Amino acid sequence: MNELLTMSGDLAGLIESAGTGVVGVEAGRRSRGTGVGWSSDGVIITADHVIHHEEGIQVRLADGQEIPATLVGRDPTTDIAVLRVRDAAVKALRWGEPSSLKVGNLVLALGRPGRTLRATIGIVSVLGDAWQTSAGGRIDRYLEADVALYPGFSGGPLIDVAGNVHGINTAGLRRGGSLTVVTPTIRRVVEALVAHGRIRRGYLGIATQPVRLAPALAERVQQRRGLLVMEVEPGSPAEQGGLLLGDTLLQVAGQPVRYPEELFGLLGGDRIGAPVPVRVLRAGALQELSVTVGERLRKSA
Repeated sequence: MNELLTMSGDLAGLIESAGTGVVGVEAGRRSRGTGVGWSSDGVIITADHVIHHEEGIQVRLADGQEIPATLVGRDPTTDIAVLRVRDAAVKALRWGEPSSLKVGNLVLALGRPGRTLRATIGIVSVLGDAWQTSAGGRIDRYLEADVALYPGFSGGPLIDVAGNVHGINTAGLRRGGSLTVVTPTIRRVVEALVAHGRIRRGYLGIATQPVRLAPALAERVQQRRGLLVMEVEPGSPAEQGGLLLGDTLLQVAGQPVRYPEELFGLLGGDRIGAPVPVRVLRAGALQELSVTVGERLRKSA
């Protein structure tokens, strides 16, 4: 009994301490979520799908004070938004790395969807490799915990029993379920948004759809699907690089592309301005092209 009382007290103290860095976020009528203190200069991380309106954002601090926040930038592909508040003490929590977690570790999800802090407890249920969201965002590791995410918990932290934050919880990346966007992904996105206000992404200027390859060709190229080029924008990097309507895209930068999100994932900001090798199937023959990646300013490949 004494051990249970001690554990209960320790968890309550942990939640109380971490809760000082957990804020409520309101960004539109009936739009409530949670945010986490990232740095002592007022930077707050939340889930992008919480931000319905970019103006009039309000943040509720641990002491109940409500203050305005500005949107620094957002990345819907990873469901991360960065806010900043001025002249307010927002505690920056201690961010950990998912490599220190194991399946079965106890974790807690915190949220501040209303005036009070809320918490749920569970275990790490799945740890996987890096993956891409349906919008083409790269998440450095798959992390899922069996904690209950109540309405307004999206954007809140997942913490271990030592108080380290391993990411933000979101219900915005997987239909019918929740997961955690891990710290390395958050760090990469936050640094880009703070520096540029947006995530720079590569652009070819094509519209595609997945197609199944003929069995003989699939065996030859060691992949069953490719991307049929349905449109090539005039003056685009793709046109300048020689891509044609009706080509079937097989590889970009040496990696197979079978679905549009795989193509998006290969067009990171670090490739802008650089030539990349592109393999296509044209009139039954394989061809190797070189396309210099442009910068995507709208949702296009």
